[in-house]
Amino acid sequence: MLRRFFGYATAMTPRVLGILNLTPDSFSDGGRFASVAQAADAAHVMIAAGAAMVDIGGESTRPGAPFVSEAEELARVAPVIDALGGQVPFSIDTRRAAVMAYALDHGASLVNDVSALTHDPAALSLVAARGCGVVLMHMVGTPATMQVAPAYGDVVREVGDWLAERVEACVAAGIVRTNITVDPGIGFGKTLDHNLALLRGLRTLGEIAPVMLGASRKALIGKLTGAETPDRLPGSLALALHGAATGCAWVRVHDVAETVQALRVWEALRG
Repeated sequence: MLRRFFGYATAMTPRVLGILNLTPDSFSDGGRFASVAQAADAAHVMIAAGAAMVDIGGESTRPGAPFVSEAEELARVAPVIDALGGQVPFSIDTRRAAVMAYALDHGASLVNDVSALTHDPAALSLVAARGCGVVLMHMVGTPATMQVAPAYGDVVREVGDWLAERVEACVAAGIVRTNITVDPGIGFGKTLDHNLALLRGLRTLGEIAPVMLGASRKALIGKLTGAETPDRLPGSLALALHGAATGCAWVRVHDVAETVQALRVWEALRG
């Protein structure tokens, strides 16, 4: 069975999106890269290890994250994008149209927006005009407020309805439907029970659009096992394999080589 994504057919085994956070305060790997060269090297290593793309971000969206100006976000990501020189396939993890535009001008093929193109009024028309891929993620409120007593009646239905509405809004604005994927936003305005319900409902969400699962090293692993970051690799691999088994198109991960190895074994076992 094949699925359409970015206009062409892809096999059911998910692609791996490697996380490259250029921030001092991301929950798991903030401050990891002290120089542009180190960050660029890390991107090359991820691709060599089997990542289909590297997701570059300059704003932490962890719970309670402080505000980062557009200028500061650009100052973090632009030098690394320039250093890559188009040699590495990459996406841009941002809510701001100006940052999206810079990345797209310099080779990005995918915009990954935690606000599903709602934060910046210019983002929707920009993505439509550029014809790039886009990930629409569900989030309640903002990173600063999202974990303040999140509540749902039926979390799978409500998140699914919201994502479906965003997909239709994007299509109405001129974004090609096959360029759209959705992300349930694990940990973004959800309790542990909400997250588990969404993980169990990934196939249902996949009826809306191809799904990206971003659960690597997240707090739900710590709540289930007591493991602190970054010692959540086993739980992250279990979640990635669950994403594969439920038909996700992408898994967004910190540990690329380990995830690629696990998926290759899983794929071989499927025959």
